[in-house]
Amino acid sequence: MITRVTPRKFSGTVKIPASKSHTIRQLLIASLADGISEINYPLDSLDTRSCIAVCRAFGAEITEQRDGEKIINWKIRGNNGFKNLTEAQRHKSFYESSVIDTGNSGTTLYLALAIAGLQSQSIKFTGDKQIQKRSAAPLLNALKGLGIEVQSNNGCTPIMIKGPWKGGKVKLPCLTSQYLSALLIASPLAPAGTVTEIEVPLLNEKPYIDMTLSYLKSHAIPYTAVMNPPDNLKECWSGNFIVPGGSFWKTFSGDNSFNFVPGDFSSAAFPAAAAVISGGKITLLGLDPDDTQGDKYFLKILADMGCTVQWQKASDNGDGYSLTVFRDGPLRGGTFDLNETPDLLPAAAVVAAFAHGDTALVNVAHARIKETDRIAVMSRELAKLGVCSTELPDGLIIHGKGALFTSGLPIKNNITEINGHSDHRIVMAFAAAALGSPVSIDITTAESASVTYPDFLNLLNAKKSDKSVLL
Repeated sequence: MITRVTPRKFSGTVKIPASKSHTIRQLLIASLADGISEINYPLDSLDTRSCIAVCRAFGAEITEQRDGEKIINWKIRGNNGFKNLTEAQRHKSFYESSVIDTGNSGTTLYLALAIAGLQSQSIKFTGDKQIQKRSAAPLLNALKGLGIEVQSNNGCTPIMIKGPWKGGKVKLPCLTSQYLSALLIASPLAPAGTVTEIEVPLLNEKPYIDMTLSYLKSHAIPYTAVMNPPDNLKECWSGNFIVPGGSFWKTFSGDNSFNFVPGDFSSAAFPAAAAVISGGKITLLGLDPDDTQGDKYFLKILADMGCTVQWQKASDNGDGYSLTVFRDGPLRGGTFDLNETPDLLPAAAVVAAFAHGDTALVNVAHARIKETDRIAVMSRELAKLGVCSTELPDGLIIHGKGALFTSGLPIKNNITEINGHSDHRIVMAFAAAALGSPVSIDITTAESASVTYPDFLNLLNAKKSDKSVLL
């Protein structure tokens, strides 16, 4: 689908959708528990629907409650670490009869690969065209070291996993934190007496490990975690993690219940970017400033670039916060380390395009192994809008001039064109940029925004374009 976004000031109040990272973790944990869990006000998106499909394939029963088109909650009857499967589900043919499709969700795939290693039947995974190009080799090598049988297409899907989990010590470089989160979620359910020790010489996206560990802690699962911050010799975290088997995940109820899934700071970056690019003022609801999500770093980026960022406790019942973001003057460049928050690169890059001076987004080489090589794609697509940038092996420098420049660019009928590359964050970033553009922008593969933020393009009054574009 090609969507057209027309320049305008973006202001108002927006309820941010629930966190994808929290929703997927809660779905998988609830599916491994013994009993019924409730996940309230989750993210309902293409990625979380892929996770639901995996949970059902693992034997969990999931029902949903709706208010019109909105999901109120999901009820999940878990498989008790695969112990509650029916005889038909335990039979080898149950898994061999179909392949579990994880869609575009890398988080779902990586976490599910480790979980599948807890049981002794062969389970085969695949995904969409982008997932089929994303190697999980470091995770798969670690699973092999833990006694799990693995077959893959050079680290990519289709991937076959067959347990049982035997434990031991493995080394796992984490270009993405999802590899480590996968082992941390699965390893507690290994047999009693089994110990999983994970040496992590390189750990990107450390806040997402904090998130995963917060679930182990709230479910009273024992573990040992030592995380070493960067020093003068390296620019990434490292660590060592030990998890004994014989534990179990509890249902989400009582002390382990969440009133609702927290809002997603990764998604919040895009309406915030749209406001500061267009000169508007936005109030965001549903975010928790104390949440472990690393992508709240985007608020510091905006503040350092000259924006006003204001948290306010809700006044009606004292429960919850509102966040207001705007700018009174020009945006200014800066240098920002995105090692812990690579998903911010597209949003930060388009804001930088409207800043005065250079903005360096650094220490984020792992942005090249997301749905696309986001460093290369952002540089290439920004150039179509007259924005110069310099690619680094581990980042991107945007040479901002305070605005997009269209002189000498291919423009037809006051419209220019951008390729979204079927990457939800690329699409949403350029949709935000279009609000401050001197011309309307057509963006291809716009449907991919539904991976994490199904309503974002509607917020911007984006319209389906009736023109065909070749990019």
